[in-house]
Amino acid sequence: MRALRKKVILHLNRPGSAPVRSHGDEKPVISRKLTRRFAAAAIGALVLALPSTLFAQKSRRTPTQSELPPASDLARVSPSGNYLAARHASVQRDAAAASVYYRAALRADPRNSELLERAFLSVLADGEMDDAVRLAERLVQQDRSHRLARLVLGARAMRSKHYSSARQNFSQSVRGPITDLAGTLLAGWAMVGAHDTKGAVDTVDKLQGADWYALFKDLHTGLMLDMAGNRKEALKRFERAYKLDATSLRLVEAYGSLLSRTGQREEALKVFQAFDAQLPRHPLVVEAMNTLKSGKSLPMLVDSASAGASEILYGLCATLGRRGGEDLGLVYLQLALYLTPQQPLALLALADLYEQIKNSKLAIKFYERVPQNSPFRKNAEIQLAVNLDTLERTEEAKKRLSKLIADDATNIEAIMALGNIQRGRKEFKDCAEVYGKGIATIAKPERPNWLIYYFRGICYERSKQWPLAEADLKMALSLFPDQPHVLNYLGYSWVDQGINLDEGMRMIRRAVEQRPDDGYIVDSLGWAYYRLGNYEEAVKHLERAVELKPDDPTINDHLGDGYWRIGRVLEARFQWSHAKDLKPEPDELVKIEQKLKTGMVEETSSAADASKQKKPGNGG
Repeated sequence: MRALRKKVILHLNRPGSAPVRSHGDEKPVISRKLTRRFAAAAIGALVLALPSTLFAQKSRRTPTQSELPPASDLARVSPSGNYLAARHASVQRDAAAASVYYRAALRADPRNSELLERAFLSVLADGEMDDAVRLAERLVQQDRSHRLARLVLGARAMRSKHYSSARQNFSQSVRGPITDLAGTLLAGWAMVGAHDTKGAVDTVDKLQGADWYALFKDLHTGLMLDMAGNRKEALKRFERAYKLDATSLRLVEAYGSLLSRTGQREEALKVFQAFDAQLPRHPLVVEAMNTLKSGKSLPMLVDSASAGASEILYGLCATLGRRGGEDLGLVYLQLALYLTPQQPLALLALADLYEQIKNSKLAIKFYERVPQNSPFRKNAEIQLAVNLDTLERTEEAKKRLSKLIADDATNIEAIMALGNIQRGRKEFKDCAEVYGKGIATIAKPERPNWLIYYFRGICYERSKQWPLAEADLKMALSLFPDQPHVLNYLGYSWVDQGINLDEGMRMIRRAVEQRPDDGYIVDSLGWAYYRLGNYEEAVKHLERAVELKPDDPTINDHLGDGYWRIGRVLEARFQWSHAKDLKPEPDELVKIEQKLKTGMVEETSSAADASKQKKPGNGG
């Protein structure tokens, strides 16, 4: 009899790795992204690509930095060879390798403007700022209005406190909606560094543009005025911005901080509490509320011109990186860290961006840089462990998470991460126990807690503890009624066991109604019909599932079974053969190969038998 098969359709967030099948071909799931949840500035929808393509889609692996040949060896390679190697590295999103090969090619052809441009972009993306500055100086000799080169030179001048030069370069970096805003605000912060706050505010106020400019303008002029000691005017700016968006983290921090320093700690606490109601337990907000409750005031969000410039770069890139602008977001983050190397939000955002482009090694590098005394350190440790697991360093990942849990038994994020890793590795008894530790910390289960009950239910079911599994799945549904993934899992379990057939099929159909284009859930409906012996109806849904997920071996295998049962033998063998080529799990591969040799033998299904005892149409 075919193994029980149900789908968990939340996706496993394990960058760079193939999905681990933990329930037949169930898709394992990991907890919500902490870095995206906590590091995002969430202030505006900004999307832009770099002037020329910095990265393409990932293909095969290139050498790591330690594996790259030395410059003396690269000098003996032809310029075209180094160029092709650099292009290949760029396709793989390996900025370190690309920068090495592009610079080698550039040394052989120093007047080649395209090589200079590409070398500059790859060096900048890799965060090698000293080399980026040198290449930027060469670029502006060829093109005085090169936006990114001016941006880099402005950042270098800002860091060196050469504010006049910084303002000049930032002013020349504008051209387009994003860069106009960034350049003007950066130029304003350079003026603040030169003790001209009034001129800075006037410059920003004169900037015309899209409606979403207003939030950035009021936030940063408020920060400038606060730093200059003009608290009354700064409060007006923050209040105006707060009316536009009360969910902007950095605005909430800036506004709450200034309220606390003007004798309005209760009002400041209300601002943070309102944010906490929307996004609970954000580390910075929790820390701020604890400080206010202790009777203390909060420090300024920005206390230097360089920190202000870093803040605008981070604020823009946090949104760019989430909305398809990874390339420009990467550059802005590197520049932000160039100005403030220990900024934890920028470090987390850059690590998260590397996760998005499936570079776990670099993600780990930046998670490790988050300061030990930062309220984000625990979150960084959790995501660091997730990336270690992605790199098959699973035992190391487990040890890190276990230590976090030992230090704080209420750290439910660490508990979820450890349980998810164990579940992804098919350690179902262990993950059920770990999820249980998380559930033990929940005094009063609420809707967001459905996920941990659902996960523990999966682990109980996979470790053959059905009564416990059923109780958890029912609990998940009571917390989140009509949740499609839980409906699918529980409904199919009942149908497969030949119990609660009508209710089970209703649940699966309801899941499909909510997720009609989800191949895994559609396949579950088809397979449920198959288990009930309704092969014609099964084939109809399984064909649809294959259309939605053509590369899934189990769905193709299921369709082959359905075809066989209705006498479409040649098509059945074709589907099995295709499923075999798609690299199924080893135990499923054995079954597929046997069917290709002998066809299918008659099997008795408990669900089908139970269905035959009911009136026609019941449960189907």
